[in-house]
Amino acid sequence: MTNLSVIYYSATGHGTTMAERVSRAAQSAGAEVRVRHIAETRDPESFATNPAWTANYLATKDLPAATGDDIVWADAVIFGSPTRFGSTASPFQAFMDSLGGLWAQGMLANKVYAAFTSSQTRHGGQETTLMALYTSLMHFGGILVPPGYTDPVKFADGNPYGVSHVTGPENREPLDDTTNAALDHLATRVVTIAAKLTGAPPPT
Repeated sequence: MTNLSVIYYSATGHGTTMAERVSRAAQSAGAEVRVRHIAETRDPESFATNPAWTANYLATKDLPAATGDDIVWADAVIFGSPTRFGSTASPFQAFMDSLGGLWAQGMLANKVYAAFTSSQTRHGGQETTLMALYTSLMHFGGILVPPGYTDPVKFADGNPYGVSHVTGPENREPLDDTTNAALDHLATRVVTIAAKLTGAPPPT
């Protein structure tokens, strides 16, 4: 069985929803899945006036938080971060920066990696966020498995680098059918390629 970790940071909850969708699709494809959120680094009082941010924080704060061990355990990892000024959010990047010891030991290498993101606007830096993240994964010695245009849904969502969601200016837009289908395809593709590399039974 392929081990997949879904490691993400989410402020207002869209990333949480995307991670849960990826997890379900990967489980359907036959993977054993760990979903781990990256712990919030800001004081909850600083976002107390944002109901969505507060709700997501309360819903996830007592769940297991991501550690480097979740990457070591996995054959494949799907990362998720919202876009912040064209790159990953600071809590996500702080997590990545904490992995130096494992990187030095070569324990992050030779794993399958892919990613998803979200931003308020369609051209809000989604592609640059994914590309910047993939640069770090190349430093890991990771095997990048972006979705490309390997399924008709990719011509609908238009993102060959990963999966991205537009939250809207009020951060209220739910995931639509196209985004959900793209997340399903991403998860299944990652599990399929990881299974080929590890010799695990392919997804059914």
